[in-house]
Amino acid sequence: MMSLLLATLIFVAVTVVSINVATGWRKIAELRDVSFDSLTTGDTLPSVSIIVSACNEAFSIEPALRSLLEIDYPNLEIIAINDRSTDATPAILDRLSIAYPALKVVHLASLPDGWLGKNHALASGAALAKGEYLLFTDADAVFSPTAVSRALAYCQLHQVDHLALLFDVVAPTRLLQMMITSFVTGLMAKFQPWKVSHSPQHFIGIGGFNLVRTAAYQIAGGHAAIRLAVLDDLMLGQLIKAHGYTQHVLMGSGMVTIEWYPTTAGLFRGVEKNIFAAFDYRLGYLIALTVISGMTRVWPWLALFVVQGTAWWLYVATVLVSLLLTADLLRVRGWPLTNLLFAPLVPALEIMMWWRACLLTYVQGGIYWRGTFYSLAKIRHAHQDFKRSVASLALRRTK
Repeated sequence: MMSLLLATLIFVAVTVVSINVATGWRKIAELRDVSFDSLTTGDTLPSVSIIVSACNEAFSIEPALRSLLEIDYPNLEIIAINDRSTDATPAILDRLSIAYPALKVVHLASLPDGWLGKNHALASGAALAKGEYLLFTDADAVFSPTAVSRALAYCQLHQVDHLALLFDVVAPTRLLQMMITSFVTGLMAKFQPWKVSHSPQHFIGIGGFNLVRTAAYQIAGGHAAIRLAVLDDLMLGQLIKAHGYTQHVLMGSGMVTIEWYPTTAGLFRGVEKNIFAAFDYRLGYLIALTVISGMTRVWPWLALFVVQGTAWWLYVATVLVSLLLTADLLRVRGWPLTNLLFAPLVPALEIMMWWRACLLTYVQGGIYWRGTFYSLAKIRHAHQDFKRSVASLALRRTK
């Protein structure tokens, strides 16, 4: 009886979440469908400053910057911040700035105390920017020439203060594609980005494309308010939303592309600085999510071999529901459905990735990022201060 009850609860939970994600993402409009004919021309266009922070990005920075330099938006400045790189990044930036005078390059040689390197670099770029809008992006983001025009047209039409974009991801291997699909599913389920435009409780921020009205950014406190925020893009979105500004999210299919990580091993190493922050720096939260994920994503596969009767059929149905949602998201990205062969493996790998990153952060007492060590005590304290600040803002807005 208890086995049947457990199988029923798991089936219902997985089905409800899957339907919510499958119907929810379809409510998010595509940037490529936005017409920019409504934009006026010449000096009357809102000015935009694109800010890129680069640290040891010699393999990706040139194609990314060349795509920015080919953007067809006329009232645009591009600011590239070299954040203490030790590879060929500074030389590449200097060479491009000579060839393209529109590109402004800033070299940072040191990091002030109390800042994460990326946050400081983006704040430094924002301090120099002259645009009415600031577009924060990554050093490996490749833009379509019309992406900015479409984004500005959308912001003007809907009076948006902050626009985030769910970009295309390049993933060379099939296992990596499945890991990224799982990550996107989790992001959709947790943050429900289709609600950010009308729900005060929902927010989003995406490092590859965070377009913010400069006045809103400054009033909210900018990156100075999130100096030690490891999830800087997400926290910037939360900060702006907490101040009552309008926030929207769009799909960026064909508009912005990023090769997130080249291999699954690279993904494991790359996210080790972020994962504990995603769990609010709480081991209890990690344990709870591990149990929930284990029961809803790992156990149904194992149950197919050890459970019988009606409960077995419920686990079959649970697995099929999760496969249908994954297949739906694979189809959207144009990735092969044969990737589903990795479906039984991915949940366990993801849980391993969580624990590896969190325990590593806990044991070493902090994180390494861009060649600098940040103590867990400091970043956790800053995170708690930020949460209290956001809660206070929310309380004032409800009064």
